[in-house]
Amino acid sequence: MKALIAGGGTGGHVYPGIAVAEELVRSHPDAQVVFVGTRRGIESQAVPEAGFRIRFTWSRGLPRRAWWRWPAAVSSNLVGFCQAIWILLQEKPDVVLGTGGYVSGPVTLAAWLLGRPIVLQEQNSVPGLANRWLAQIADEVHLSFVEARSYFRRRDHLKVTGNPIRDYILSGDRATALQEFGLTAGQPTVFVFGGSRGAHRINEAALEAMRRLKGRVSVQFILQTGREDFDWAKGVVDAEQLPAKVVPYLRRIHQAYAAADLVVCRSGAMTLAEIAACGTPSILVPYPHAAHDHQAVNAGNLVDRGAAAMIPDRELSGERLAQEIAHWLADRQALSRMSANARTFARPDAAERIVRSLERWSHGRAAAREPIVPEERGD
Repeated sequence: MKALIAGGGTGGHVYPGIAVAEELVRSHPDAQVVFVGTRRGIESQAVPEAGFRIRFTWSRGLPRRAWWRWPAAVSSNLVGFCQAIWILLQEKPDVVLGTGGYVSGPVTLAAWLLGRPIVLQEQNSVPGLANRWLAQIADEVHLSFVEARSYFRRRDHLKVTGNPIRDYILSGDRATALQEFGLTAGQPTVFVFGGSRGAHRINEAALEAMRRLKGRVSVQFILQTGREDFDWAKGVVDAEQLPAKVVPYLRRIHQAYAAADLVVCRSGAMTLAEIAACGTPSILVPYPHAAHDHQAVNAGNLVDRGAAAMIPDRELSGERLAQEIAHWLADRQALSRMSANARTFARPDAAERIVRSLERWSHGRAAAREPIVPEERGD
């Protein structure tokens, strides 16, 4: 069996594909996996580091506000489409998985033109435009949120499987993590991050919250700043002796989750899947410029279930964040309830279920459409 996985640009589109690829080769050691992405996206580093082969194409997203850049983007995607056809002819995959992002479009269209079975995976509660369009030609679409169903015209091929996460996310050890970050055992720990590239608004609020909590509340922080803010943030922490371990980027994020009593973060779909699987209580600050405000919708799904708290980005300040952190750390029972509710949101078997789907479709459309026993859960 050979699978081609297309998706990239951000970690939210790349890491689900890597999680599926890892599960595929674990359950089928003879399986082959090749990724398609761009040299500019995070996939150019993340995929080879995970041990998988990647082919590159030209692709570019359509800037929503800068319409004058559309001709260049369209031209780039046309080149990418031709490259995708050539890659598919060379690789001859049995099935193609699209995980979203601008690179997924040309590759999925090329797969449809060449008659390859197509499976899509949508991470967010509000699907991206690319996956909404591509769903019309896909053989199967895997959703992470029930609420996403209403955005698709065709619904006979939709399955709610959750977001696939990598196995290592659940492998953290608290004692080891605290030692690794140089933190104090027995003291509450707050892990603050704004995604792989960081978020300046969250970094500013976190530093101010540390100032307000220092000497008043027993708490220590892990602050992942992103590379651009690292020198500045570390300088502030060192100069003011704030109780924090500052890092630019975390390759071992599972250890930060293991150390954390509370997480402060954006509400990208993959982040939510990881903290739900770990059962980590969280304060979510949705990115306000996400397409169709999908991060606010993502966060609302957890907040409504009692699995997280939320601060809208426009209300974020060091004072507000300090108040929220102090409130939640003072109520251990509430944190425990939030943790339990987060775990009910998790779907730890998502990667396994998508792999079973890829396996069916790899045998051809006729075989894949035979009745499945037992049926996939679609609630």
